[in-house]
Amino acid sequence: MTNRYSTTTSELEKLNRCHIEHNTSHVHVQLLEPHLTLSSAVLNGGLVKADHILNLRVAKNCDGNKGPFEPSIVTLKKYSQMMGWKGVTVGMMTAADAESFRHVQRIEQGVKVSALVTAGITNARRAGDPADCRDMAAFAHANGTINIIILTDAMLTRAAMVEAVLMVTEAKCAALQNLDIRNPETGSLATGTGTDAVAIVNGRGPAEIRYCGKHVLFGEMLASTVMEALTSSLQR
Repeated sequence: MTNRYSTTTSELEKLNRCHIEHNTSHVHVQLLEPHLTLSSAVLNGGLVKADHILNLRVAKNCDGNKGPFEPSIVTLKKYSQMMGWKGVTVGMMTAADAESFRHVQRIEQGVKVSALVTAGITNARRAGDPADCRDMAAFAHANGTINIIILTDAMLTRAAMVEAVLMVTEAKCAALQNLDIRNPETGSLATGTGTDAVAIVNGRGPAEIRYCGKHVLFGEMLASTVMEALTSSLQR
């Protein structure tokens, strides 16, 4: 799986006692012990104790003329099993270019926050614009997705983990607006793509975070890492 795009980052690996691998097929975070993770991932999304975080690169498959595709959750399970990963894998998908991968880290007062981002915007959309899929149960295939993984050594309360998702989302929207990214269907300023995903991987302390909104330092760190990583990714 190793190629010229592969990278491991020792500073990030120290962050949550984890190993990070990036190549043309995936971004993989192997946690050396299970960490509480809140995500919108297809595989094992929600609030779980995760051993692996997977951002799997797949072919652009939204064109119905290309034939049927197996459910994303099946693809992610098979890939995790093929790689021999044990325990719980939180898995998301993207069709964004492997070279879009960026990571940014902030350290303040002994607390570390990192954002790992892959980004494509071919299906950029604005929240509230008319949906492409009019069937309530329809599934949107991965296309130009913005996927964000947050790592920290701080221990967030469960409420703070939810607030962290809000901050990441606001930071993503701000970065897209700063770059004047627009919904190609309507021309309105985009707030994301139609298939974005986020994962917040909780740390183990000793710092405990109860709030991470815009009035507190942790929220600033969280948002600034996302904005820098996403901006760099889209400007590549």
